Amino acid sequence: MTLVLRFAAGSHKGLIREGNEDSGYAGPRLLAVADGMGGAAAGEVASSEVLGSIVRLDEDVPGADLLTLLGDAVQGANDRLRQMVEEDPQLEGMGCTLTAMLWTGQRMGLVHVGDSRAYLLRDGSLVQITQDHTWVQRLVDEGRITPEEAETHPQRSLLMRALDGRGQVEPDLSIREVRAGDRYLICSDGLSGPVSHQTLQDTLGSYYSPEQTVQELIQLALRGGGPDNITCIVADVLDVGATDTLSGRFNDVPVVVGAVAETPPSSTAADQSIRDTPAGRAAGLGRGPQGAFGPAEGYGAGHPDAGFGPAGGYDGGYPEGGPADPSVHGTEDYDDEAPRRPRRKNRALAFSLVGLVTVGLLGAGGFFGYQWTQSQYYVGAEGDHVAVFQGVNQSLAGLSLSSVHTPYKDIELKYLPQDQRTHVTNTISATSLGDADDKVKKLGEQAAFCRKVSDVRATAGGLTAPGGTPATGQPTQQAAAGTVATHAGFVTATAPPSPSSTGRAPAAGVPTTTPASPGTPSTTAPAPVPSQGAAAPAAPQSDLPGLSDEERQRADSCPKP
Repeated sequence: MTLVLRFAAGSHKGLIREGNEDSGYAGPRLLAVADGMGGAAAGEVASSEVLGSIVRLDEDVPGADLLTLLGDAVQGANDRLRQMVEEDPQLEGMGCTLTAMLWTGQRMGLVHVGDSRAYLLRDGSLVQITQDHTWVQRLVDEGRITPEEAETHPQRSLLMRALDGRGQVEPDLSIREVRAGDRYLICSDGLSGPVSHQTLQDTLGSYYSPEQTVQELIQLALRGGGPDNITCIVADVLDVGATDTLSGRFNDVPVVVGAVAETPPSSTAADQSIRDTPAGRAAGLGRGPQGAFGPAEGYGAGHPDAGFGPAGGYDGGYPEGGPADPSVHGTEDYDDEAPRRPRRKNRALAFSLVGLVTVGLLGAGGFFGYQWTQSQYYVGAEGDHVAVFQGVNQSLAGLSLSSVHTPYKDIELKYLPQDQRTHVTNTISATSLGDADDKVKKLGEQAAFCRKVSDVRATAGGLTAPGGTPATGQPTQQAAAGTVATHAGFVTATAPPSPSSTGRAPAAGVPTTTPASPGTPSTTAPAPVPSQGAAAPAAPQSDLPGLSDEERQRADSCPKP
């Protein structure tokens, strides 16, 4: 069995955005979509640079570890963004998502950061195989809102993870076994947002050609309002015969769409790494006749799999005045002579107005989003003690979204049982400030109890066994007043008089101390022998005398000294 990929990619700027900040790449081994963010801060530059950094993975590296390759490539891409911001501070704030799959012929390695998505259609059922790194998805995971509510939540685009050049990126990495007949979809949220899961499943299951499917998906997003840039890749896993050399040849043609096709990566290193790929050797990534790579000539008509050609009716079949033909293999606006350039002078005023409105909406959304976070509370650890925090335990663009509301320095973590200490360290969610205070009150009661237990254990460490022998079996010093130490609420015990003064042995099981002459080490007296027929004294049940069984069970969970 020989498995190969049949793939197609398309991108459209949508009906609202001025430009396209998405980038897509589909090659014989690598499928990737990056959704730029930052607007004026060059989201299209970020997505282009990230794909330019990882496109070298489209080379066959025998025996290579998929997850290591993907993890190193993503970290390198993030480092590249940091370097660019350091060189040009005006790029501060740019970033992008990334969802990419690396193919070996039998398995797919998946890397994911942000809210672009990957889906698998298998046996007619569509499953999302990535999880959005968004604030709304976290609310769904915690059960605060339903998936249906998440679709219309005002903060559904608030990312919790992205490639932005800040610190170490934390991608999701996984391996998937593939089967002949599998169909994969990778897309930006410009498709998954306006098009429902059911519609995606129906469309992916209804069209045979990846090109046809990509075009139909883009049209569905446009019919849904086209509120964002739309980029998607459809790839089929096919079983071809060993003698089907024609299929293998057609399978080697990469496709580059979106911003990376129009705005190639700027770095010399990235550009060189791209030129060393099959895509780079073909046309220099984004420098072909149409600003992108298309399918090999003859890929449609005349090939045994002729259904992979462009769908009939899409070539010039869009109504006059309707949306532009989506670019399945390149950019969306071009003519036969040269790529069109935007008429900046004619659109400057409109662009400025749209920019002001967009900034205003983003500012308002950010303000109300922040206000909402400040109505949230949770219990966590501040240093070595418990505290109630206001906000959410996340950071956005390097800024923490929470602060200490009430510290409880008297509730020290070291006195809490291990499981409660772990819960506090990982944070305990609360529905309100009152709920958080109630949780802290219970923690305080447990910490106070364990503190007393700790004191008793520490005191018990100095007690002597019957006959004047300490628990350790070593000589002991004279007690201060001939009495054992006590702890209020747990133990009230007074040592009996010394045998030397009364001539009587102490009661069985009662510890005492024995005076020692100055300068002379004390000796250990033999334990008293029970009288004939009398029962031997019972062994102590625990190191906490005077506690009830219920209190002992509760004390067992307390930290041991």
